[in-house]
Amino acid sequence: MTQQVRTTSPETGDRSVAELVSDLSEQMSRLVRDEMRLATAELQRKGKRAGLGAGLAGAAGVTAFLGGATLVACVVLALALVMPAWLAALIVGVALLVVAGLMAAVARVQLKRATPPLPREAMDGVQRDVQVMKENVRS
Repeated sequence: MTQQVRTTSPETGDRSVAELVSDLSEQMSRLVRDEMRLATAELQRKGKRAGLGAGLAGAAGVTAFLGGATLVACVVLALALVMPAWLAALIVGVALLVVAGLMAAVARVQLKRATPPLPREAMDGVQRDVQVMKENVRS
């Protein structure tokens, strides 16, 4: 039994294939535009949340810095009870600079290990693989 393809239906009426393709194209364009608007709105909402989160994180960092500075002042004032205030401040300042120097030295070593930002192990592995392939081709 041969099956015939209907070119008309209750939804399409007597519309041609070209008209149906045109409608499909228009509907796809509208769908893509609507999806893009939806994605833009979602990204804007997420961007606002990320901005708020970043602002709060920055404020927390500043507050933590101020808390640390207050604790340093507390140490200076406590030492000032047993020695002159200038000496207490000098000792605390030198101790902080020593700690900062040690942290900078460790940071420098870590940064040297991270540069250049190339996947050395992967590159070495690829070079080994190429060498093995060359040897197998020669055999």
